[in-house]
Amino acid sequence: MEPAHFALALALVPIIFGAINLWRMPRPRGVPAEGTRVSILIPARNEAANIAACLDAALASTGCAVEVVVMDDASSDDTAAIVAAHAARDARVRLVQAPALPPGWTGKVHACARLAEHATGSHLLFIDADVRLAPHAAAAMAAHAQGKGIAMLSGVPRQVIGTLGEALTVPFINFLLICYLPFGGRATQRKPSLAAACGQLVMVERRAYDAIGGHGAIKGVLHDGIALARLFRARGHDTEIVDGAPLATCRMYAGFGQSWSGFIKNAREGMATPVGLPVWTVVLAGAHLWPWFLLPNGEAWLTIALMFALRAVVTWRVREPWWTVPLHPFTVLVALAIQWAALGRSALGLKSGWKGRAYQPAVG
Repeated sequence: MEPAHFALALALVPIIFGAINLWRMPRPRGVPAEGTRVSILIPARNEAANIAACLDAALASTGCAVEVVVMDDASSDDTAAIVAAHAARDARVRLVQAPALPPGWTGKVHACARLAEHATGSHLLFIDADVRLAPHAAAAMAAHAQGKGIAMLSGVPRQVIGTLGEALTVPFINFLLICYLPFGGRATQRKPSLAAACGQLVMVERRAYDAIGGHGAIKGVLHDGIALARLFRARGHDTEIVDGAPLATCRMYAGFGQSWSGFIKNAREGMATPVGLPVWTVVLAGAHLWPWFLLPNGEAWLTIALMFALRAVVTWRVREPWWTVPLHPFTVLVALAIQWAALGRSALGLKSGWKGRAYQPAVG
């Protein structure tokens, strides 16, 4: 097979998966059964810049009863004081302090586990402090979970992108999930290896969560969303990725430095494995980067045009900024650089750091 034909063949994979997943991606609507109570659970470590807006959005929830529990995880800023002020004004808000981090746990996973112990709802909605829920989000997610019998529901919030560094990194999340995950994380496929989730926005049914051991069963991971989804499926429960753009917004990082550090800490629990990463490099570079080196070949031009069209459609669906689309080849290049850097760091035994904590690299 000629190189240009091979690149075009590689491009057909994300086009086929992307078309199916964009068409079939569920969009939660409606209100849940009477008596449903959603516990909105927020782990917070040095989130003074985010937590007030996060709480205001959560408290604006409609369609079902909610409580909001924030765990202050040894913050050195005004996070706790801001939450305490909200709690004084609204009885639905509670502030709890995280116990000392036990050996073998990662910080966010430990905070989520302890938050679940304080929750009283029939459904637990774990969100990051930089997430802003839409008013209907909690009710719509609970209604979808109840109507479909799904134990864990997740979606990628609409990503707010303000800098070039974010544009070169953040859009790859949705592009990878939509265009390279068979069945797009839908509950029609129950294979644990095809489970996915975004840790920014995760709802679980309380009884199923307790039955699988909750976050305590994945205590040492950094990529908690994927690990939890795989655990649910391995224990016989359905999980699903839904359209998160109408449910919430999030600006997860500010600038390239934060983006690089944030993505690299999770990479070894995703693509960056010694066996998987070379395959991913061929698949991604072959479709999105290699055609540029084959110009002016006609098939290469076709492949490039198809990849930009696909990225444009995904960008439209997930409501990300249009100006990020022309950067697509560089986004793929940076994504691969992050994965290889993570694998290299792991080989050297370097720790992954986040929020002032350092963790040993994943093995495998």
